[in-house]
Amino acid sequence: MNIPLAERIRPKSLSQFYGQSHLLGEKGVLTNIIKNNSYPSMILWGPPGTGKTSLANLIAKESNRPLYKISAINSGVKEIRDIINKTNQSNVLFLNKTPILFIDEIHRFSKSQQDSLLGAVEQGIVTLIGATTENPSFEIISALLSRCQVYILYPLKENDLEFIINNALKNDSLLKQRKIKIKEKGALIELSGGDARKMLSILELVIENNSNKSEITNKLVMDCIQKKNILFDKNGEYHYDTISAFIKSVRGSDPNASIYWLGRMIEGGEDIKFIARRMIILAAEDIGLANPNALVLANSTFQSVSAVGFPEGKIILSQCAIYLASSPKSNSAYKAINKAQDIINETGNLPIPLHLKNAPTKLMKEFGYGKGYLYSHDFDNNFISQDFLPKNIDNNIFYNPGNNPKESKIKEWLKKNWKNKYNY
Repeated sequence: MNIPLAERIRPKSLSQFYGQSHLLGEKGVLTNIIKNNSYPSMILWGPPGTGKTSLANLIAKESNRPLYKISAINSGVKEIRDIINKTNQSNVLFLNKTPILFIDEIHRFSKSQQDSLLGAVEQGIVTLIGATTENPSFEIISALLSRCQVYILYPLKENDLEFIINNALKNDSLLKQRKIKIKEKGALIELSGGDARKMLSILELVIENNSNKSEITNKLVMDCIQKKNILFDKNGEYHYDTISAFIKSVRGSDPNASIYWLGRMIEGGEDIKFIARRMIILAAEDIGLANPNALVLANSTFQSVSAVGFPEGKIILSQCAIYLASSPKSNSAYKAINKAQDIINETGNLPIPLHLKNAPTKLMKEFGYGKGYLYSHDFDNNFISQDFLPKNIDNNIFYNPGNNPKESKIKEWLKKNWKNKYNY
């Protein structure tokens, strides 16, 4: 059996675990938990290759508890219930030590699947360790999240990655037989993106495809990667490059290219919700007020693909991508909020004009709160000209309508009502 290098050198003890010093350093929160042998249910949130699975293994080993592992990709409620039923017997065998249930990619579980964990976690039948690459606030139901501690793992630093490479050369039996020497580590570290597993996979690929060479250089690594034409890594550099190509194609109003890059992401196994979220941002940032329905459709797309999933979800994504690419474009809303924030950073928290302040009490009214405010609905066309900005910045224009039919109408409306104030 050909075991990957990353698996062969997976840490066997906490002393072999490198990185995440904020969790496992001298004053790390997990260091204290392990020392006190008091383990809460937890969610480990971080990018791939940062040690989530290894950490779960080591916690189980350190606490001498039985460990059950499942992946949310190929497991469901039945597997969860089977494990929970087994835990009573395990508790006896392990002298009432609560078993650990490790669920990889827990964010892929549906609401009902996550619900099935609640009772066991709340009653202490199992200690849950969930691993996720997605923000738990969005992907984990609040009832389960409230019963878990969330610990963030960060991409590994350069010195941690260097140590892992050196450790592999020193301790992996196969690499020692080959007498591999790494003359330059730069390309391996850069291509890894802080992902130890990816870095070791690239190293292994380079070694396997250069069997006549025992010295690894940056050029050798880059040549090998380019020859192998690694098209997509949903968690690394190609992940960001491909979504960038997709966004720029939609922004550039090219539905043909948009669908191509969408297809590349789908074939590469990209998370369907990630693509849909990017479409929501695209609809607001690049289409905006030129076609406000774009944001409505993008949000509807996110809801739809979340309910449907793959493979049918690709049709919904395709429809939305074509619509967004074919829509008129405007970034006026994007530029408006950025300009407002720039002015705020320059001027600080300017006083709110008295007539705009809320006056819920008699005392506040006596201080002039709300005095002079004109209620727009009391006037013709529900509009009356008055000042809404602090005096220091009342001559600033944040919103400049884009050059498209929708915003041309907005521009005329503003000029008609505000006269010289919005004199574009």
